Amino acid sequence: MNFVGIIAEYDPFHSGHALQLRMLRQRGASTIAVCMSTGVVQRGGVPILPEAVRVCAALAAGADLVVALPAPYANASAEQFAAAGVHLLAALGCDTLAFGAETPEPAPLQAAAAALCSAAFPAALRSQLESGLPFAAASAAAAETLCPGAADLLQTPNNILGIEYCKAILRQGAAMQLLPLPRLGAAQTGQVQGQALASASHIRQLVHTQGIKAASPFVPQAAMELYRQAAEQGQLADPEKFSTAVLTLLRTKTPEQLSTLRGAGEGLENRLYAAAREAETVNDLYDRLKTKRYPTARLRRLVLDAVLDVPAAGLPALPPYLLVLGAKRSALPLLKHAKIPAGTSLAGLAGQDPKLQIAADMHSKAVDFSLLCRYKIQPMGLAYTAHVVLL
Repeated sequence: MNFVGIIAEYDPFHSGHALQLRMLRQRGASTIAVCMSTGVVQRGGVPILPEAVRVCAALAAGADLVVALPAPYANASAEQFAAAGVHLLAALGCDTLAFGAETPEPAPLQAAAAALCSAAFPAALRSQLESGLPFAAASAAAAETLCPGAADLLQTPNNILGIEYCKAILRQGAAMQLLPLPRLGAAQTGQVQGQALASASHIRQLVHTQGIKAASPFVPQAAMELYRQAAEQGQLADPEKFSTAVLTLLRTKTPEQLSTLRGAGEGLENRLYAAAREAETVNDLYDRLKTKRYPTARLRRLVLDAVLDVPAAGLPALPPYLLVLGAKRSALPLLKHAKIPAGTSLAGLAGQDPKLQIAADMHSKAVDFSLLCRYKIQPMGLAYTAHVVLL
């Protein structure tokens, strides 16, 4: 283990993340790269803090390099999210992928992933779906028939994501070893090695209800200072602005436009169109969209795809570039060995190929939307003009 990669959202970066970085150093990691969600996050929302603040927090806690998981791939299913992150870290040259898991053992996660990737899985899945099970339950049941124990692994969120990482490594032939670590801060609050920990979702809730100071017990001191400054400058996400922006943009769409979106089909575009015309808030919109057939997370991502006009076709299947958001200067030479276009300027990367431009423009649009949803609305175009954070 020499060059370790992490796929993360850092929404926000907290003490559990800092502890994970220290654990990797203790295990011998000489360089740590983070592939971090930008603009939007996988739950179908915007991050509580802008990219630059989260990047600075990660670098201050021990990361060497932070690259972007471009927005269209960040707001995606667990399978797409994992595939994009693995692709970028493998292209960067990482030899190890580290992640938190409820079952921090490589073998069972790899076995479950192999079952899901096997030639026998589609028939097993079809059989379970025909019995009337929802897709997620049918998938777990099908995996269990091929790999006993897989169904239990597929019940917990971080194991599920870990299995998706394993699948991506298998399918891409990525030369990366797995390093699953005990999930830290998974519960609302707790203590590990004398350090108070809380989940990112709990911290976000504290900040939205009690203010930024409420995060202090669960965030490294250096990060907390960055967060205080960001709050003073109005850079925290404003849930009310997010709600208004989503509904405003959705109400400009026609059913025909919605039908071309990634994740649409089976009448979802009509359901979304009708719900947007009646909903009073974004949470009301989610409630109106709920069905037994579709998980809430998928519907939230569909809503954000509609806002950002992410099409069902045209976007490269995997991110076509490596955009550095921040780095220690000593890590920048690693970019010379990247297997895909890499650099510190989105404008410089986007001009190299039309496919890069498509992904870059979608990413820029998501960053603009995210900056519209801050307490103090930020100017447009920052994805193309922002400077890389260097330490």
